[in-house]
Amino acid sequence: MTKHAARTVAETVAALVELIRARELRLFAVIDQRAAARSAGLDLRDTVLVLFGSPAAGTPIMAAAPLAALDLPLRVVIWDDGGRTCISYVSPHALAERHRLPPELAGPLAGLDAITDALVVT
Repeated sequence: MTKHAARTVAETVAALVELIRARELRLFAVIDQRAAARSAGLDLRDTVLVLFGSPAAGTPIMAAAPLAALDLPLRVVIWDDGGRTCISYVSPHALAERHRLPPELAGPLAGLDAITDALVVT
């Protein structure tokens, strides 16, 4: 899934971090991939990966489908596409299908759509 934000990458990352904290989710990492590329002497468009989630929701998923740990915690990449800020992630539906999750386990993943929708401002 890719959505677009009217704010800069930095502003969108800050808004996402604020939403994560407001929803009392755990922020695992904010990785500035552009800065990492620069440290290796390379150039990369502004790209930030944010890892977050809820151990209370994710643990039962990983207990039922151990390979779900490859997708959890949740990941959102916020990146610049020629001056347009993009918000990209694997959809909750795709994650549920990939790991064959029953509805009661897949349900909490749907919050990812709401969080990213809140980042889309016009």
